[in-house]
Amino acid sequence: MAKKKSIFVCQNCGYDSPKWMGKCPECDQWNTMVEELDLAKMGSKESTRERGIYSRPKSLAEITYTGDTRYPTLNEEFDRVLGGGIVPGGMILLGGDPGIGKSTLLLQTTEALGNQGYKILYISGEESEQQLKMRGERMHVKSENISFLSEINIPYLLTIILEERPDIVIIDSIQTMYSPDITSAPGSVSQIRENTGALMQLAKKDNISMVLVGHVTKDGAIAGPRVLEHMVDTVLYFEGEKYHAYRVLRGVKNRFGSTNEIGIFEMTENGLESVANPSEMMLDSRPKNTCGSVVVPCIEGTRPLLIELQGLVSPTGFGNPRRMATGMDYNRMVLLMAIMEKRLGIQMQSVDAYINVVGGIKVDEPALDLGVVAVLYSSLRDFQIPGDLMILGEVGLTGEVRNIQHIEKRLIEGKKLGFKRCIIPKGNQKGLKVAGMAVLPVDNIRSALDILL
Repeated sequence: MAKKKSIFVCQNCGYDSPKWMGKCPECDQWNTMVEELDLAKMGSKESTRERGIYSRPKSLAEITYTGDTRYPTLNEEFDRVLGGGIVPGGMILLGGDPGIGKSTLLLQTTEALGNQGYKILYISGEESEQQLKMRGERMHVKSENISFLSEINIPYLLTIILEERPDIVIIDSIQTMYSPDITSAPGSVSQIRENTGALMQLAKKDNISMVLVGHVTKDGAIAGPRVLEHMVDTVLYFEGEKYHAYRVLRGVKNRFGSTNEIGIFEMTENGLESVANPSEMMLDSRPKNTCGSVVVPCIEGTRPLLIELQGLVSPTGFGNPRRMATGMDYNRMVLLMAIMEKRLGIQMQSVDAYINVVGGIKVDEPALDLGVVAVLYSSLRDFQIPGDLMILGEVGLTGEVRNIQHIEKRLIEGKKLGFKRCIIPKGNQKGLKVAGMAVLPVDNIRSALDILL
């Protein structure tokens, strides 16, 4: 038997070498050289993926198209993020922290699809058949159109998929899949890339939809090569604190829909349930007559969402003051505190400061800036922000309040929940008409804080 050829490839820049090196000479990155098979010097029989020509070029007029057919999951939030349902022949990559609810969401989805008559094959590389049965019974999965398989061998799985011809295949997870043609262990970069490529080729050729579950690293990114996200059609991230009841499903890539959509779920004892009114849910337990609390209307995806922002400022007990941000960018919080110190003359070097976005979600948009300044100042000066007042606006380095987008959507959402006033950037006032909502335009942070006082 001929010896298989292997090379070491840098996972950062693609530089290859016949021997391992601790530092890549091309991009100067450490520990990025991974052993892979040199498929260019091997025959096609030794590769997981078959090489060959299966079709000839066609003009658009020659290509038949049956319309935008999708498999609806009957889950309003999931369908919203997908763009209306699962596309036949599409590949979806679902990532998230351990215990966040990825498998729970997929089991509920398979039950809904199976009840519609679609044939589902659920492949698990992490659980045995008995464990799958226990979890299926707990989730009340009863459809006869769902088949379960506990296996990790990719060549065998490809054969099973071709024999069963399911409409949708779910693989939990892609990091556990293994191809004997590749010498590295399951979960390595070469295994993930080659196995995903083999599954993608099958999905596109035979029009079989596939959903891949992906593990995430400690930084929150999907484990494996970055090219994995480029290979699939849709990339979804499941976010939220596992000790909170609420989860956010965010689409970061979607070839068949918008990437500006999110889905919000609540984890219950019966599984994940869609949240019809997320703004009301976020403000359900908001304290009244309390310093350091304000409501900020944000845009998550294409929907407005009212969130409660809390701030706490207290004298520091150590030489270095402490700052902590939960639910927003820590560096952005430190920057806003520096602006307050420079433009308002407030000494922030002798106090500890904490910011919390209530509900366990993460908000990155700049409209949160003015709310952060307001709650920190409210806690520092010990005064209450009126309960019927919302605050929004981006803060610049000179202390100016800059325009934001979708201002009317935000105000209409606030009006639905009983808010009557809103501090907005002065540049957004032109042509703005929202009945029943009084707007208070400001052009800098000092004028905004003067309104509060």
